Amino acid sequence: MGLVHYTATLAPTKQELAEAWLPSRPWAPDGPIEKVAEYRFDDPAGEVGVETILWRAADGTLLQVPFSYRGSPLEGADSHLVGTTEHSVLGKRWVYDGCGDPVWAETLTTAILTGGTQAQMVIERDGELVDVPARMQVRGSGAAGAEVPAVWSVSSVDDDGPITTVKVGPVTIAIARVVGRPVSGYATLTGVIGDQDLGVLAAVR
Repeated sequence: MGLVHYTATLAPTKQELAEAWLPSRPWAPDGPIEKVAEYRFDDPAGEVGVETILWRAADGTLLQVPFSYRGSPLEGADSHLVGTTEHSVLGKRWVYDGCGDPVWAETLTTAILTGGTQAQMVIERDGELVDVPARMQVRGSGAAGAEVPAVWSVSSVDDDGPITTVKVGPVTIAIARVVGRPVSGYATLTGVIGDQDLGVLAAVR
């Protein structure tokens, strides 16, 4: 379960951060972007926010951009820093490309191997927790109770094309930066928006 600070503001916003960062990515087309949907996983320690946002580019390309949100800098991850933002409730947040963050890798690997889904988001309203309807659904192909290898650090990120590969601990993760590009692995994460099948979004190899 993830708590959304319903009335909180970000300066700069997530879209502003993405628009400033995406031109540096070889897989991202030029031009404006529009937010389509998002899915989140829960950090078991409750310290790091993990969110993947789907953006539609001006040419119709659907981009998948994982972000991690931290209350302090992630050591050794300067090359993966998207930027910083001021959260009106949580204060300064360091925003990273999730592919360079071991917590993102751990939560994604766990979801894929155990058949997990996106976290249920809630808002607090008048002292009560209210569910936020998901704009998309994701599910791992594994089974509940499956063994998940320990994930302790990101050792390499190949981000040159529409499929980014991330070597983390004993596994390699592949994520489709451009949704619809074929992604293979022995276990996968698939997604849907309404009745639109997005296919495989990420895989463990």
